[in-house]
Amino acid sequence: MNCWFRATFAFAIVLSAQGISAQENFGQCRDRLAAAAIERGIAPATATGILDTVEPLERVISADRNQAEFVQDFASYVGARVTATRVTLGRALYATHKPLLDTLESTYGVPGQYLVAFWGLESNFGRNLGDVPVFNSLATLACDQRRADYFTDEFVNALIIVERGDAVPAEMIGSWAGAMGQTQFMPSVYLEHAVDGDGDGRANLWTSPADALTSAAAFVESLGWEGGYRWGREVRLPAGFDYALAGLDQPRALALWRAAGIRGTDGNPVPELPIDAALVVPAGSDGPAFLVYDNFRVIMRWNRSEFFALSIGHLADRIAGAGGLERPPPQGERLTRDQLTAIQQALTAAGFDAGAADGVPGSATRAAIREFQASRGLVADGFADSELISQLGIE
Repeated sequence: MNCWFRATFAFAIVLSAQGISAQENFGQCRDRLAAAAIERGIAPATATGILDTVEPLERVISADRNQAEFVQDFASYVGARVTATRVTLGRALYATHKPLLDTLESTYGVPGQYLVAFWGLESNFGRNLGDVPVFNSLATLACDQRRADYFTDEFVNALIIVERGDAVPAEMIGSWAGAMGQTQFMPSVYLEHAVDGDGDGRANLWTSPADALTSAAAFVESLGWEGGYRWGREVRLPAGFDYALAGLDQPRALALWRAAGIRGTDGNPVPELPIDAALVVPAGSDGPAFLVYDNFRVIMRWNRSEFFALSIGHLADRIAGAGGLERPPPQGERLTRDQLTAIQQALTAAGFDAGAADGVPGSATRAAIREFQASRGLVADGFADSELISQLGIE
């Protein structure tokens, strides 16, 4: 009891430090998780046996509040992920696994360079699987108000994996969020899409590249990948381009972008294809511009970050032999989450609905920024920077 009291007391301090009002202590949460597991058919001995070993982790809450997608600019984000070393290794591993990758493309419709790109970004090709016991991370997040229901379900899903005999708790080491293996699958995704790719009778995402790549292909196909199409491409914009047309929430027929004078980096007009595309400018008018297609949205169903999806697409292109970005993003200033929250609040107060004031610049925030910029005669690229802070009168 003393051990559980110390863990409970420590976890309450963690929650308090993060500005969260704890509705339950960790001991109460542990009991709730056990009840949820048993209700879904988990043997009581399995549930309580694992829960008796679970500890809350302060660093998990800290990581949840400081995800890279929220606190890094695009230059820093893509620069840390699409590196020369990762491109070189990705090309080598693509060549090594080409027979399998060709089979997976025939079976699932997903070209091999994308599967290798997911592999590279999620775990550095199996070299970084995380260092957090999955049950600790999932229990910590299940006991945090922010997404308690989601992580309670994931905790129970992880128990199902153990009870099925697919893995033992000791080998279930993953990310701070409970993502596991070389593809960093959450337990629910593992249960739905993990595939035995090497024929040994077990979908082992921790040590089998064949299982990891096959499972990635099955998952991406399930997300709606359209064979025969790219993710998108870097493009050149004509002089005087109206950036108010940019934004993932403003897709248009590719033919209209072509008619507007948008060209590929080779100088040729964008192709004539019967598909829609959206223009994304992740670093504002001073950085690269991308036309992205439906498969870009598929990548975002894997991870709901435009930066992540752009990095996957660019790394896949590099693995397939392409060069770097024609217009690399400038090393810009990094706005804090508090500054971004203040921007959202100021925009909404000024009559431009920026959505939730959560410090995360999603599509609603970028649309509000574009509208505000246009109202002031500024370049309406939807990009948040110190100039925007000044224009909004934020101190």
